[in-house]
Amino acid sequence: MSPSVTARIDARIAELDDWRGEMLARLRTLIKAAHPGIVEEWKWSVPVWSHAGILCTGESYKKVVKLTFAKGAALKDPAGLFNSSLEGNVRRAIDFHEGDTINVKAFTALIRAAVRHNSTSVRD
Repeated sequence: MSPSVTARIDARIAELDDWRGEMLARLRTLIKAAHPGIVEEWKWSVPVWSHAGILCTGESYKKVVKLTFAKGAALKDPAGLFNSSLEGNVRRAIDFHEGDTINVKAFTALIRAAVRHNSTSVRD
């Protein structure tokens, strides 16, 4: 039996026993708090948050925690949170570095915008 999604994400956060684990845990909390219908998944060996489709993935690298928004190019980002993958036609990402603070209000608004976008997108 494979571990639950929650347990896998918890384990991933625990294995990142430095600022990256703390950052990923904080982002996870904010994502889940942004909308009650957000579902956690585990795909491609990373945490994935979804609502009527993928909202974002949470990857961790040596010097960055990256949230990649599947349809980020379609979202308004008035606070300028997107700082990575800006040249893509569909995705956008936010790279968080050690010591970065999270603009909670803008981040929550961006997650909610992604939920709205997925919820109103025309499906084939």
